[in-house]
Amino acid sequence: MSRTFLGIEIGGTKLQLVTGDEQARITGRRRLAVNVREGGAGIQRQIAAALPELLAAAKPAAVGVGFGGPVDWRTGKICCSHQIEGWSEFPLGDWLRELSGLAVAVDNDANTAAFGEALVGAGLGFDSAFYMNMGSGVGGGLVVGGRIYHGAQPGEAEIGHVRLDRLGGTVESRCSGWAVDARIRALRATEPGCSLVRLTAGMQGGEAKFLPAALAQGDTAARRILDEVAENLAFAISHVVHLFHPQVVVLGGGLSLIGEPLRAAVEQALGGFIMAAFAPGPQVRLAGLGEDAVPVGALVLARQAVG
Repeated sequence: MSRTFLGIEIGGTKLQLVTGDEQARITGRRRLAVNVREGGAGIQRQIAAALPELLAAAKPAAVGVGFGGPVDWRTGKICCSHQIEGWSEFPLGDWLRELSGLAVAVDNDANTAAFGEALVGAGLGFDSAFYMNMGSGVGGGLVVGGRIYHGAQPGEAEIGHVRLDRLGGTVESRCSGWAVDARIRALRATEPGCSLVRLTAGMQGGEAKFLPAALAQGDTAARRILDEVAENLAFAISHVVHLFHPQVVVLGGGLSLIGEPLRAAVEQALGGFIMAAFAPGPQVRLAGLGEDAVPVGALVLARQAVG
């Protein structure tokens, strides 16, 4: 008889509880809004209220959690959340075990997303996969031989904090969604007539999603921004390649929705940053799971928790 699993995504603005099957296919979903003012305690109340019905209906074999912040993955204790107060040192794993009576696995959300993409997403079929999430921030995760690579505690692949120069410029400060949004807004003063400015008139956030439309119109400013972002991403990824040699690099998060133009530009730029002995380098792919990378990865974590 096929087993069912429960996956939980805990972020700064989003709380998702999903059920899924042995193949980590989502079979049920409950998405709840996060009230920042209520902090971690409010999210805990939401989970505690939703669990009994889900447990009774799905009868899951285990629970997996992707948490938006540093985690002690061995115990499930939260280090902190950079977005929601009240999570510091909270024993999330133990708390969920007591509530559910089930095996529980907890990891950082980027690691969890990487796990999902590596095992059932764009990294399927590769022994080693590196995942980059480019949203409001930039995170990453490395999966080797069907396991998340943690290294020393806290065990997150914080590629967003990799420096691109000695002055403190980081991948996150130049390649996150908010950084690209700011770069587009700056065009209003320097290139007010370009397509990208016209498409994003009056916006104060989310401008990056109009890059594909501007690129399709042949907008030179859009092309320049895309090339700058791709080059910075490729430079950062080259360090991952030289150290860990992943077979595939998966680009995920909101910025990856730019799609093939971004993927192709990163792949092309990467070739110029890696040593000849490693040519042609890893495949570069767009995420296959989209916004479900974390909850699907949580289902895979749950499956792994019980073997």
